[in-house]
Amino acid sequence: MPSRLLSLDFLRGLIMVLLMMESTGLYSYLIGMSEGNFLHSFFIQFEHHPWHGLRFWDLIQPGFMFMAGTAMAFSLNRQELEGRSWSDSLRKALKRSGWLFFWGVLDYAVRPQGLSFELWDVLTQLSFTSLVAFLIFRWTVARQLLVCAVLLVITEILYRFTGVSGFDQPFTDQHNFGNYMDLLLMNKINPDGWVAINCIPTAVHTILGAVAGKWLLSDAASSEKMKKLWISAAVCLAAGFILDYTMTPIIKRIATTSFVLASAGWCFTGLAISYWWIDIRKKVFNLTFFTVVGLNSIFIYLFFEIVGHRWFNGYVTAVSGGLLTMAHAAEWMINILGSLSIFALEWYLCYFLYQKKIFFKV
Repeated sequence: MPSRLLSLDFLRGLIMVLLMMESTGLYSYLIGMSEGNFLHSFFIQFEHHPWHGLRFWDLIQPGFMFMAGTAMAFSLNRQELEGRSWSDSLRKALKRSGWLFFWGVLDYAVRPQGLSFELWDVLTQLSFTSLVAFLIFRWTVARQLLVCAVLLVITEILYRFTGVSGFDQPFTDQHNFGNYMDLLLMNKINPDGWVAINCIPTAVHTILGAVAGKWLLSDAASSEKMKKLWISAAVCLAAGFILDYTMTPIIKRIATTSFVLASAGWCFTGLAISYWWIDIRKKVFNLTFFTVVGLNSIFIYLFFEIVGHRWFNGYVTAVSGGLLTMAHAAEWMINILGSLSIFALEWYLCYFLYQKKIFFKV
């Protein structure tokens, strides 16, 4: 087994490249520009569905958490080969979880109106899901899947049967149990419908990613590994969309069970295709564009979320916009090229760190 799974590096890099582009405002510009023409239905795939439904962009966070689980499997396997004890690995996992929680809270903490305490950031969610996945990593796959089922059943029970007055409409925005828990935890409700207890059902993404990592680390033939990935993809997709049709709507913002299963199916699909193309067929040409970002995924995420939104984006846009205005460029061109300039500089920062062999980890 190679020391690195190249398809994993590619997928992490692809997810971060897409997130970097989103942080520059590029998708918002393209969605606005395409209003009223045939491209609009394509570009709206790069923003979250407003409530009941599934778009491409709704798969980014599940993919991020799923790949975190797969990466965990390879990391723990390496630690075991190095002779580290489970207690050593636990201390490392707890430390990593603590840092993820810290950075996730910090990301949302500084607002123009003052300090804020919020638990909706993906890193905050990942701090919980990765710890759960670690604690059961050495269990059999069957027991890990049972935990996934329990987490999804708990989610259904919390939303359907808790019966809190004013928050007893399980799949209605601002009136569901997740909103109630946010009032208890943060004394506020997210106006866009996101809820902190998403970490419970989305732990399934990280656990399933770790399961996939176990399969890829095994001594089984590549064809057997592919079979498991494809069967898992088919089962999850079928279960998710059947649930959506019969009982529980697919809603990303509150991570319904149908959403978790359907998105997990797409995660298995993406991993299967990438593993077949990159690690089996050895089609590794030009992967560097993505891997330099994937190898510093946490760093660049924090950079564009904290530094980018609060200073960097505005500075670069002011410079590029000023130069293009002097050249009498159209407004749409100023916006698009400004976003691409931000992305290019952030990508080069990752490339610089890659060349210097500097990798930030938590």
